[in-house]
Amino acid sequence: MKKMVLFGLAIVLLGFEAKACTRVLHMTQDGKYVLTGRSMDWYVRYPTSFWKFPRGMARSGLTKRNPLTWVSKYGSVAVVQTADGQSATADGMNEKGLVANLLYLSETEYPRRNPNIKGLASSVYLQYLLDNFATVAEAVRAIEKGDFQIVPVPIPNSEHLPTMHIALSDATGDSAVIEFLKGKTVIHHDRAYRVMTNSPTFKEQLALNAYWQAIGGNTFLPGTRRSADRFVRASYYEKMLPRPKNYAEAVAGVMSVVRNASSPFGDPDPNKPNISTTMWRTVDDQKNLLMFYESTVSPNVIWIDLKKLDFSQNAPVQRLDAQKAGLCGEVSGAFEKHAPLRFAKP
Repeated sequence: MKKMVLFGLAIVLLGFEAKACTRVLHMTQDGKYVLTGRSMDWYVRYPTSFWKFPRGMARSGLTKRNPLTWVSKYGSVAVVQTADGQSATADGMNEKGLVANLLYLSETEYPRRNPNIKGLASSVYLQYLLDNFATVAEAVRAIEKGDFQIVPVPIPNSEHLPTMHIALSDATGDSAVIEFLKGKTVIHHDRAYRVMTNSPTFKEQLALNAYWQAIGGNTFLPGTRRSADRFVRASYYEKMLPRPKNYAEAVAGVMSVVRNASSPFGDPDPNKPNISTTMWRTVDDQKNLLMFYESTVSPNVIWIDLKKLDFSQNAPVQRLDAQKAGLCGEVSGAFEKHAPLRFAKP
């Protein structure tokens, strides 16, 4: 017990505090379901909406010089956050079951902009991944080539830099974590990487989690809102999920883990985004292409069946306000035609 107390004090002294958000990937024991859940924690409740993007959309990396350009290969549903007219894809799933999640990471250090390399704004980075790749392996190979570099876009209404890292998962249960550290892109690619929170870096998170695994979750689990503590709890409870008796139990099981790692309402401090309130949660079913969404200010869980949406080339862009009153159950029919989204520029 003395060693545990000293270890806990060491974590506090090193400043390993929660940096908002938790992501959990779970494949059921029979391999029937692959589900990715996440919580979005922040001290500002940005307007959130769902956007349906079809195949064949011409895109730009939005940098002033030498932007990356592409045409979307896959349709997707993106969870978009907007402030002061500036938007960014924060989460989403494409029609092949690739899921991308954006989380906060204070250790992020982006590369110095080199205009000789194609530029990709952080606001559209996730959308690039959803537009172009069906699997984690495909996305990782493209990123490893180093043909483009991320360019940060300031966070609206915030003094904080857009520091972030990205989690990827696909319908086979593969997983990757992408970080930007000391000007380099760092990729952790392994099916075993099922949980991601925030600070410290992913390599350090794995080391901390190994310590708690030696103790055993039935003996003691760290319970604060700190990122390292949430990582440990989510890892433990994900492994403890029983084989579901039905589909509802499979989805509810992952949602239960995400809720356990969520942060209740509190008095937010703009100077400490590390202590933030959970705004919403999602669970994505990557084999059946269903996206579940739960706002923490709504009594209803809603879901979108991607199979009911038209992703064909030249199909209209459509939008659904996640805060729209009265939303309940399956809501794919509530999407409305909308002008193409304008992503925030660097």
